[in-house]
Amino acid sequence: MARVKKKETAENLKDRFKQWSGWIRANVPPGVRAPFGLLLIVGGVFGFLPVLGFWMIPLGVAVLAMDIAPLFRAMLKHRSDPEASPPEKRSKSGSDGDRS
Repeated sequence: MARVKKKETAENLKDRFKQWSGWIRANVPPGVRAPFGLLLIVGGVFGFLPVLGFWMIPLGVAVLAMDIAPLFRAMLKHRSDPEASPPEKRSKSGSDGDRS
């Protein structure tokens, strides 16, 4: 019986997180999300104070990841794209490399 309750709780948390993250993406502009996430993390460090809590750290990381993850993916795509690399690092084809 305890396993069923844990599974229901985990699914409930996942659903609540999806709703919350959807609300954040829809209502908080991208330029505000990163500072808001950092503010939550800093507030979580002072979680021993009455108003703040340690729950703010993972929440801040999640908000910050909404802006950082797409940037990270774009950076990785840019690095793997051979046309985006500098000309001296591009691999030369056989006919272009032989200039006398």
